[in-house]
Amino acid sequence: MSKKLKIDIVSDVVCPWCAIGYKRLEKAIDELGIQDQVEIEWQPFELNPGMPPEGQNITEHITEKYGSTIEQQNESRQNMTDIGEELGFKFDYFDDMRMSNTFDAHVLLEYAKDFGKQTELKLRLMTSFFGERKDVSDREVLKQALIEVGLNAEEALSKLDNEEARYKVRNKQGQWKNMGVNSVPTIVFNMKSAITGAQLVDSFKQVLSELIAE
Repeated sequence: MSKKLKIDIVSDVVCPWCAIGYKRLEKAIDELGIQDQVEIEWQPFELNPGMPPEGQNITEHITEKYGSTIEQQNESRQNMTDIGEELGFKFDYFDDMRMSNTFDAHVLLEYAKDFGKQTELKLRLMTSFFGERKDVSDREVLKQALIEVGLNAEEALSKLDNEEARYKVRNKQGQWKNMGVNSVPTIVFNMKSAITGAQLVDSFKQVLSELIAE
């Protein structure tokens, strides 16, 4: 078996296009039948590092950050919901939905990596936020997610108050920003080439086929 293709996905758990991008990438990998030839690692990126613990109403947040009108936001959400449905991922936008602070989620994803559970936990947290109306900064929600993917919740949650674990995540975020990553998802192949955004399945298939053939 030759060396696996390393795929780093820089993303946030509250980024809708990160969920769509991953589901399309997953579909491309499945359709090419190369599941055993790739290795995926999730890298931390906070869309809103200054988000307060109580979060912020999502409509208000998007208006403030991007200047989008309510109509534009509704259209965008409907579009994402439709795409999600095609990919088997549920988006359930609602009026009182709040943007969450995601730093703790990233600390737990770093913990999950050591047990080969990163992708499972990432999808569980994305599903909690987008499909189940849950606050992914809430420790009870995080605990439930850890249990559901088969991780030691107590040990994992202890990392949230561990300065070394928190520093490691901040340091990684800084490294990716220094490499020029300023939007997500950014998908990096073998630390040599990268694509940004939720590309179409066929685009991913083309890139993957070329890289696997090398």
